[in-house]
Amino acid sequence: MRIRIDGSDLPGRRAGAQADTLRLSDVHVGVQRKAEVVDLVPAHADDATWRFEVSSREIDGMLDVGGPWVHGRPGARFLYLSWGTMTEDGFAMFRRAKLMFTDVPTELLRAAHEGGGVLVGRVGLTDATGGPLCARVRPPAIAWTVE
Repeated sequence: MRIRIDGSDLPGRRAGAQADTLRLSDVHVGVQRKAEVVDLVPAHADDATWRFEVSSREIDGMLDVGGPWVHGRPGARFLYLSWGTMTEDGFAMFRRAKLMFTDVPTELLRAAHEGGGVLVGRVGLTDATGGPLCARVRPPAIAWTVE
């Protein structure tokens, strides 16, 4: 199953001290593949897009996803968008946003599984306080479609 996450409204693009701190601290966001955060995008970028594939299969009439991008146990699978600073030692994560597969409408997940297109999640990456989006991200904060 092909997936694309389109991130907009990155917190470093805004005006103010919090955005200045994000830019000066060299904060980035990326998608987590196993324990590694990859495809890093600066917090002040115009937008962010991540593309990857996950496995999907039927188990007892239920659709399950897996692979290195997918975290969690069956029935509670999710993707991580991870925030961190760039240091001399690499990426130092400090916050994550959790995108749950259970929040994807069943008909969309099934359509993507059956090859009907790419499962697309559109999400604003700034939280209500102006900082990096974190915790579980639920609709309408993320909108899922198949394209």
